[in-house]
Amino acid sequence: MPEVALLFSAFLAATIFPFSSEIAFVTAIANDMPVYKAITIASIGNVSAIIVNYWFGYWLYEKTHNKLESSKVGTKSLEYGKKYGYPILFFSWLPVIGDPLTLVAGVLRLNFVLFLFIAGFLRVGRYVAIAYLAI
Repeated sequence: MPEVALLFSAFLAATIFPFSSEIAFVTAIANDMPVYKAITIASIGNVSAIIVNYWFGYWLYEKTHNKLESSKVGTKSLEYGKKYGYPILFFSWLPVIGDPLTLVAGVLRLNFVLFLFIAGFLRVGRYVAIAYLAI
């Protein structure tokens, strides 16, 4: 059952809800869950959530693109997003600002495979770093 709790907390932590999975992750390791297993489970939950965020952003663009493209601010925002979208993804692992960035990636229609590679790699890397610090 701790596996399900860790998966769920990691998923919630990567949504726009204010939630943190680090405590659940470190607790799982402290309670003798193998480190590789904790990293795998937390990563699956976290990466699954950023995929949901991306597709939610993609859907939001469908609902708002006329409004975005018809306003000067919206057009400029989309231009900046297309220009700086991939470099900004390197901040997607950060607490608070990272999760909305994964949603914005969908709105900007960034390439999904490249998005998943960058943001997913960073999410897994964060759990590896936390595990290293916790041991």
